[in-house]
Amino acid sequence: MAKKKFYVVWKGKKPGIYESWKDCKKSIDGYAGAEYKSFESFEIAKKAYNGTYADFKGKKKATTTLSKEELLRIGQPNYNSISVDAASSGNPGVMEYQGVDTKTGKKLFKQGPFPQGTNNIGEFLAIVHGLAFLKERKSDRMIYTDSRTAMSWVRKKKCNTKLAASAKNASLFNLIKRAEEWLKNNQYTTVIVKWETKAWGEIPADFGRK
Repeated sequence: MAKKKFYVVWKGKKPGIYESWKDCKKSIDGYAGAEYKSFESFEIAKKAYNGTYADFKGKKKATTTLSKEELLRIGQPNYNSISVDAASSGNPGVMEYQGVDTKTGKKLFKQGPFPQGTNNIGEFLAIVHGLAFLKERKSDRMIYTDSRTAMSWVRKKKCNTKLAASAKNASLFNLIKRAEEWLKNNQYTTVIVKWETKAWGEIPADFGRK
């Protein structure tokens, strides 16, 4: 059984603490600049709600067995970067992805929701979108992702999904085709790096649904 989450909405149609993602989503859907995040318990959520979104954005720490030496070796994130992430409600399920400024959390791009997709597809598309975004702006920033699978697909210039194409996901597969073609037809110098979740907490582009 999945562990229960509590969702804090600082800015939304109706700010407050919600006990389900479904109710939280109703409060933030269509609300520009919505601020929300999930927490492990009601007590933590209550304390968070009394604070601000900036206090918690990208700072949720995961349980870790890393030693102090390992943490020192990993160091801190490079903030001359953007972070990307995807979220899928089911596998497959409704999927979306986004890219944000790693330091500020400012949203730089977002696509979806798509009626049917997978998290890996979303992570792949997010990285490629990030590559095109940075190349267009002649930016030297790097990209952080928490998906090794997506990094591998990008290196191979192929979205190696097992999801079958259908009428329901036609628009998504069209986007996949465009992403693969972009990788084959474009050179880039952007460095793609794995986000160290165990040391730094959730990636700043996280949708807050875990």
